[in-house]
Amino acid sequence: MTELGPWFQNIDLGDGVRTAEDHFLGDYPAFKYRRFAEVLPSDMSGMSVLDLGCNAGFYAIEMKRRGADRVLGVDSDERYLAQAEFVAEALGIDGIEYRKLSVYDVGRLGERFDLVLFMGLLYHLRHPLLALDLIREHVAGDLMLFQTMQQGTDAVLQVPSDHPFHVPGTSRPPDYFDNPAYPRLHFIEHSFAGDWTNWWAPNAACSEAMLRAAGFSIEAHPEPEVYLCRIADVPYAQRGPVAVYPARGAGSD
Repeated sequence: MTELGPWFQNIDLGDGVRTAEDHFLGDYPAFKYRRFAEVLPSDMSGMSVLDLGCNAGFYAIEMKRRGADRVLGVDSDERYLAQAEFVAEALGIDGIEYRKLSVYDVGRLGERFDLVLFMGLLYHLRHPLLALDLIREHVAGDLMLFQTMQQGTDAVLQVPSDHPFHVPGTSRPPDYFDNPAYPRLHFIEHSFAGDWTNWWAPNAACSEAMLRAAGFSIEAHPEPEVYLCRIADVPYAQRGPVAVYPARGAGSD
């Protein structure tokens, strides 16, 4: 187990053995999962699940424990995939498939899933809205469980459906852009919490707005960073496609 480290998910393997016993967040991600687990179906018989950025496979395993028929975990890091396979074997969990794949290449999978897990990945991506667009276009069949790091206020400003350049009758720009509750995606140029891959930190209003813009409706919000979503109409879809990244068929280079 040590040679597969470092580990980010602190998974209990039984008999007092944990993958990251000195994790700075303690029992992570199990303690976080307990905060929102109730919004997911307790019986997933007949369901298919895609775990994007699966890391060491914690969520994929939990979905299999709930009876999901098909569970596919993907990650772009081979070390995480090796960790996930090790954990599944150590826990005696069969039937989970793991595959190396970028979130930008989900079109290659060629199938839709009843539940997509998009947990703790958005803020590591250089092109976060593109990723949401591609998930909606190619792999989301019904539900998506979404989690992201957020910064700023939890308040959500109700913004107009159309933004004027100026306050009517003046040359002044609208003041709602300066409101802390306006949807904001904070760009992190340098490291955040020692991690150079933490590129973005949306506020709550931005998380909700991006989900709607990609074609997801928010069904539940069990804790500040977690949203259970369902596929919905993609805004302005009648005017043309929004996911500009080319879709590639399964197995293509």
